[in-house]
Amino acid sequence: MTLASGTKLGAYEITGAIGAGGMGEVYRARDAKLGRDVAIKVLPEAFARDAERMARFEREAKVLASLNHPNIAAIYGFEDSGSARALVMELVEGPTLAERISGGAAGISPTPAGLPGHTSTGTQTTRKPGATQGEPGRAIPIEEALRIARQIADALEYAHERGIVHRDLKPANIKISREDVVKILDFGLAKAIEGDAWSMDMSNSPTLTHMATQAGVLLGTAAYMSPEQAKAKPVDRRADIWAFGCVLYEMLTGKLAFTGETVADTLAAVLTKEPNWSLLPSGTPERIRALLQRCLQKDPKQRLQAIGEARITLEEVISGAPEAPEITSPARRRRYSMLPWGIAALLAIIAAGVGTWAWLAPRPTTEPPALAYIPPPPGTSFRSFGFGEGPVVVSPDGKELAFSATDQKGVTQIWVRRLADGTAMALPGTDDGSMPFWSADGLSLGFFADNKLKTVAIGSGTVQTLGDANCSYGGAWNSENAILFVPRCGGPIDRISASGGTPQPVVQPATGEILV
Repeated sequence: MTLASGTKLGAYEITGAIGAGGMGEVYRARDAKLGRDVAIKVLPEAFARDAERMARFEREAKVLASLNHPNIAAIYGFEDSGSARALVMELVEGPTLAERISGGAAGISPTPAGLPGHTSTGTQTTRKPGATQGEPGRAIPIEEALRIARQIADALEYAHERGIVHRDLKPANIKISREDVVKILDFGLAKAIEGDAWSMDMSNSPTLTHMATQAGVLLGTAAYMSPEQAKAKPVDRRADIWAFGCVLYEMLTGKLAFTGETVADTLAAVLTKEPNWSLLPSGTPERIRALLQRCLQKDPKQRLQAIGEARITLEEVISGAPEAPEITSPARRRRYSMLPWGIAALLAIIAAGVGTWAWLAPRPTTEPPALAYIPPPPGTSFRSFGFGEGPVVVSPDGKELAFSATDQKGVTQIWVRRLADGTAMALPGTDDGSMPFWSADGLSLGFFADNKLKTVAIGSGTVQTLGDANCSYGGAWNSENAILFVPRCGGPIDRISASGGTPQPVVQPATGEILV
């Protein structure tokens, strides 16, 4: 539907066209009631006539309207005027990041002194505005690119904590306002039009569809799609982390991380190839190179698990904080890799001295605590204790340990080890399991896998799926056979019977509070 200037939609009067958006035509309009300019995104007629889709869209739009962050373009409301259905959004003045990279607009002014402790490099070949996929663009100076990336990461972190995933992050959906503030557009709207297949032109655009990501459905722009999206598998926040890595790489190099002559070639590159890391400017900090490699891991299990970690890294680099030893030069990494062995040797010497003293000293009236080194099962490594993995947990009777471990094929499972003889056993049906926790009787374990809360009976190996849980913050299983857990990022805390049933919220987060 095309609207002419002067057309009225409820309290809004169209004042001009902005262009095609992710879901239809976008117009500039004047809000007569509040006296402000807004952006109006008019939904296609075929979509607006589908009552089921519209009901779903309105439900999702209400959730998205709750997002309130300076780096996310706000949704003001939904307008239904006759045959026209439209979304009313914040009007963001300024170029998109895609235009900034193409050389079509100026962006955030770099700090004259550059990043503390780093040197900046010059820009690369400039491409004209509207350059197509594969043509060289203009790299954004490092210090400017990192400040843009930090704002993007901040917005993603805010939304992910509230269980909302963008699903279609790309430079065309990112604007830089006149006040040098980054604004992400169309946040989460892909899910709002789940199952739709209009606006699909395979011949002159890498955009496949504007459908939400679910099993069997492709979403977004091919060059920024995560491998799991390219395979039409369900996705979570890690798809946004992949896209964030693609955007940061493009800002630093002026080129797409993954490209091809056709959409199929581009998807093949996403699935099988690595970005050309040699294109990164020579002045790129090592921590940023390491961050990019973690964001662009093809296996989502090995990818950066929380965008907040990226934000922290960017803030440290921007502020000039010293680099951590583990991400410095290979020679220094080798030296630091010897550090645990040196510490172990020192501890052994100390332990020997303490043992001699303890033998000669008077016996204490109570037994001292036992200290032990417990290695991972043969052929495995402990899953790191970062976001969503969780620590080793001791059984209620103190005789067994439960933990996540990954074998040499990359398969992660929940393991149980008996402390008496050191025997360790992988529990079947717990692939990709994390954050284990014991039942009060010590006969079962709860854990999280595939964005679900699950339980496994240690004796029989029976696995039961209890419900959705897209944030693995852990759980607690009491003597009344009830489990407390956080089903989605930020809360609430739900209670569910270990036998199954419907989760019931028991603790709701207060305004501005995040439950973990």
